[in-house]
Amino acid sequence: MCRAPDGGTGEAEKLTVAKVIAAALRRPQNLCAHVWKTLNAILCCRTPVLGAHHYRCVDCGRDHLVPHSCRNRHCPDCQGANAHEWLERQEDDLLPVPYFHVVFTLPHSLNPLILQNPRVLHSLLFDCVSATLLEFAHNKFGVRPGITAVLHTWGQALLDHNHLHCIITGGGLSADGQHWRGIKPNYLFPVRALSVVFAAKYRDGLNALHAQGKLEFHGKLSALADPRAFARLVREACRTKWTVYAKRPFGGPKQVLAYLSRYTHRIAIGNGRILALDQSARTVTFAYKDYAADSKRKTMTLGLDEFLRRFCLHILPSRFVKIRHYGLLANRGRDARVERARQLIGNLPPEPRPSDENEEPIDKMLPQLTCAHCGSTRLRLIAIVQPVRGVRKPVPPADSS
Repeated sequence: MCRAPDGGTGEAEKLTVAKVIAAALRRPQNLCAHVWKTLNAILCCRTPVLGAHHYRCVDCGRDHLVPHSCRNRHCPDCQGANAHEWLERQEDDLLPVPYFHVVFTLPHSLNPLILQNPRVLHSLLFDCVSATLLEFAHNKFGVRPGITAVLHTWGQALLDHNHLHCIITGGGLSADGQHWRGIKPNYLFPVRALSVVFAAKYRDGLNALHAQGKLEFHGKLSALADPRAFARLVREACRTKWTVYAKRPFGGPKQVLAYLSRYTHRIAIGNGRILALDQSARTVTFAYKDYAADSKRKTMTLGLDEFLRRFCLHILPSRFVKIRHYGLLANRGRDARVERARQLIGNLPPEPRPSDENEEPIDKMLPQLTCAHCGSTRLRLIAIVQPVRGVRKPVPPADSS
């Protein structure tokens, strides 16, 4: 049985999500080709399969081999660097205004339907949330705000929990683009009204997709092909209140971007949450927060097959865009609109506000290239090691779909 390092003097094997996946795949799994491709990328990350950079320390002369990463968006080892690069690309679009964080969550009764139609129903989620926020901003303030939305599909226990994190500018451009109208930094929109409108838009979208034949129904959901059965499912989902949660506003744009970059590149589970791996019993233990119990930290033990199943629930469809921009920040014409907004706002920064103590700065997520022997950061690249050919990767069985 392997356990994560406990900070003692003895060397303990570092547990990673990749090691858990590798252990799970020792038993045949029926997975689609796209999922196999993603898992292969995670398993090959920072191994000789992908090659490496060979560095030499200028101060002590020791050599260091830094293996290449897979860059896959589902890999826990690659998200720090990916988030940092994304942050640098978005920095030019920051405005000196307050920002708000609003989370829209779909009811769990729709999870089986979403699991069979992830691309179309996640896209519908983006469409309904953006339309709701833009509509409220136009009707209440007469402005077009900037919105960045990020899709998350998981909860702390790795089960389905489909929700959208939205960061919204505190204000926006007027319809004619000649004025910037700000919003009070302590209030955006009433969340109950947002919930009602959001639910209605998603309900109408579901019905339209069903009428157009754009939804798939397999296995236990086959009966939903009948319009009456589908209508009952939608009615049941709409009987409960749809959760919309608004967090306190941020004080400055730099805090917003650092905070958002953690959401944009977060995955279902990171290496730090893996506590133990028992390969003989085929179980894995990991840490999680129980939000139903005041965010109390707990541990959960799952069989490897069940862990792999839950992890694969959150592998997004190929080329699906999980970070989208709307309103002021919509892609077409964004640079001109942002520059116009900056001119109208002026360059006065908002009053600074301390960030949450529990939030880790994004630069701490990045691996530091330092010499393990002398601590020097002066390492010189002397060679690029090519990927090792002939290394066998895990492959799907011939009958996988």
